Amino acid sequence: MDTLRAIWNDGRETLGVWLTIPSTFSAEAAARAGYDYVCLDNQHGVLDYQTSAAMAQAVLLGGGTPIARVPWNEPGIIGKMLDAGIQGVVVPMVNSRAEAEAVVRSGRYAPTGARSFGPVLSGMRQQGYFDWSKDGVALIPMIETTEAIANLDDILSVPGIDAVYVGPADLSVTLGLPPGNNDDSAAFTEALQTIVKGCQNAGVVPGIHATAALVEKRLEQGFRMITVTSDMLAMRSSLAADLATARGARPAGKSGAMY
Repeated sequence: MDTLRAIWNDGRETLGVWLTIPSTFSAEAAARAGYDYVCLDNQHGVLDYQTSAAMAQAVLLGGGTPIARVPWNEPGIIGKMLDAGIQGVVVPMVNSRAEAEAVVRSGRYAPTGARSFGPVLSGMRQQGYFDWSKDGVALIPMIETTEAIANLDDILSVPGIDAVYVGPADLSVTLGLPPGNNDDSAAFTEALQTIVKGCQNAGVVPGIHATAALVEKRLEQGFRMITVTSDMLAMRSSLAADLATARGARPAGKSGAMY
């Protein structure tokens, strides 16, 4: 399977799924559904490191690409996730060039970064892992505040950054809006346009957390890494729709939630 960086280098888009439930069963099922990436959420999801390592194995078994959102911009957990076989790291709340540089230091080996070598699990799966990681590992800071947008060009200019990922909820909060997708807000729409344009100018892939109903719009806006749904969102939606059908009522409208 192509790495995310290979897909992006070919000019293609990637559609993914977000997992918050600690289950190897659902991780393998998500991978077998055919998404371009399966993201294990260690920030807001109910996952820990050992669970994530096992879920990454399940994603690979299902033919998918495992990536993870780490809890914070901290070198120990970023390196440990990569050692577990994670092929891309999403790092929350990156608001400055210095913080973006910290992501690269944590995720790349010298001389580009300062990651310690010891790929206990990932090295078993990739022959010549040290060389493979140069093109195989994707580093993805999150742009989710007005401060990050103000420093966007500086963040995007950091060598070693492959993509940025918009967190619509936190971005909305810093814009004075309710958490979520606020496409009816001019400020929210302008912020997304600024991010996409900046990425296009810098040669960095723009990514965003979305819903299936928003994918077409996000693609039209220029995003190339789009999360389509999450395990919790898909499960709740299907459970509610099936119950409504069973009771003879029409299923509820599409949810605007992202998790």
